[in-house]
Amino acid sequence: MEAPAGANGGEGPPERAVVEESARLADRARELHDAAAALASRTSADEDSLRARALALESDLRRLRSSLSTAIKNREVNPTVAEKVEEELDRASYALSEGDAAFLLAGKTQGKFLRMFLGPVNVRAARKDVQLKVKEEYNNYKDRTAILFVLFPSTLLLLRSWIWDGCFPILPVQLYQVWLLFLYTSLALRENVLRANGSDIRPW
Repeated sequence: MEAPAGANGGEGPPERAVVEESARLADRARELHDAAAALASRTSADEDSLRARALALESDLRRLRSSLSTAIKNREVNPTVAEKVEEELDRASYALSEGDAAFLLAGKTQGKFLRMFLGPVNVRAARKDVQLKVKEEYNNYKDRTAILFVLFPSTLLLLRSWIWDGCFPILPVQLYQVWLLFLYTSLALRENVLRANGSDIRPW
């Protein structure tokens, strides 16, 4: 009677093939991880270099605008030449602030209105770590507002029972409705930003 393969502690041909294949897959996974890490490092270094160039260009534009303004006041520049220079500076500034390089300076261009709804994050998330920060800020915001979502109506119900004799005053209810509008608007905006940056989040 034949002993089954691997009965004596050895590995039969099928087991050996599975073990070898798993080892090959593990090696390929490690190689892919190392390659991805190297790519991320190069991408980060390239972006840092581009950001430094963008900051230097922004500084040079401000310096040249200041010099041109002084020269115009002192009548040291022909008005026609000054107008052409201003047009060129406007084009350069627009390309820097609104073009593909705008995300390099996005932290400076985001206004108070967007920050109020979206939080302290960049809308244009070119790097993976920035995309993760957007998602992390969204999750933190949901956790913070979940407490108020329960606390606010619970407080209204308790006040109605203890102080307001079973009736809701108009002002507290309207304040609650305004807060709900703000909450749902900010959540919708944040979710759209996440989807625009590649997240598979589903709308509620």
